[in-house]
Amino acid sequence: MLLNIFISCFFPIPDIQIMKTNQTILKEFVLVGFSVYPHAQTFLFVVFFCLYLLTLTGNLAIMYLTWVDRCLHTPMYLFLSALSFSETCYTLTIIPKMLADLLAKNRSITIIGCGLQMCFFLGLGGTNCVILTLMGFDRFLAICNPLRYPLLMTNMVCGQLVASACATGFFLSVIETALIFRGSFCGPNLVKHFCCHMRAVVRLSCLDSELTEFIVMVISATALMGTFLLIILTYVFILSTVLRIPSAEGKQKAFSTCASHLTVVIIHFGFASIPYLKPGASGGDDTVIAVPYTVVTPFLSPLIFSLRNKDMKNAFRKVLGRTSSLNK
Repeated sequence: MLLNIFISCFFPIPDIQIMKTNQTILKEFVLVGFSVYPHAQTFLFVVFFCLYLLTLTGNLAIMYLTWVDRCLHTPMYLFLSALSFSETCYTLTIIPKMLADLLAKNRSITIIGCGLQMCFFLGLGGTNCVILTLMGFDRFLAICNPLRYPLLMTNMVCGQLVASACATGFFLSVIETALIFRGSFCGPNLVKHFCCHMRAVVRLSCLDSELTEFIVMVISATALMGTFLLIILTYVFILSTVLRIPSAEGKQKAFSTCASHLTVVIIHFGFASIPYLKPGASGGDDTVIAVPYTVVTPFLSPLIFSLRNKDMKNAFRKVLGRTSSLNK
């Protein structure tokens, strides 16, 4: 309620009579998605379904191993588990609907359903960015302040930081979603995307869509670049500290703890920056552009963190050993 009052004060909704004329007020959208590629939909369904199953398996495995292995009850792996949980929920908001639409003729979604999907999609995406930033800050404390690290980064502090990441992500998400859905939508009801992406939906607004699109894109770009620059700043300090380590073995050990995180950061922010920082008039297929950061990145993230982490591999071997001993 307070959010609606705030929006109505600064972004007043004009009278319905001065909205776009000769337009039908919409009650549902149709997600165009990959219907523009009719001959490739079955192939895309198989590919995306397999990637989604692998993504779920990887993230659930990380959460399970972190839960059962006491050696992984540290802030570093608690952040990783929180990221896996957030990415699992992130993919749940869009991929099941996308898979269903690849096989269905009716690709409609209600206005309320679209708003909820957008809110959770943006909120969880923002949460992922903040958690990745916190993981960089955790590595900064561990390498640059090793003596004070156990006092500064406790499991309780880690939980509080994860909660603040979630609150920050959804705070921005609610603002952006409320701005986009503050008025009615005019026809045609075709959303040129496989999900309720904010840029595709805002263009159907009966209000001044260009102004709203500019505002929400500035919010998204600022949040995206802000978190990325914070991560880069932490790695500047980390690099300066690592270069002062006298032994080559110490340098290699320090770099190895950051390699997987830095790889995921580059992939995550690199793919996410393409659609959110792309000018609106530049053209291109937003549906295809969105695949890397909605399907590929969540798949690669658990893969990179598991394959490049000795502790995670050891925990997996322990679980397999216990399972095989029980079977015997």
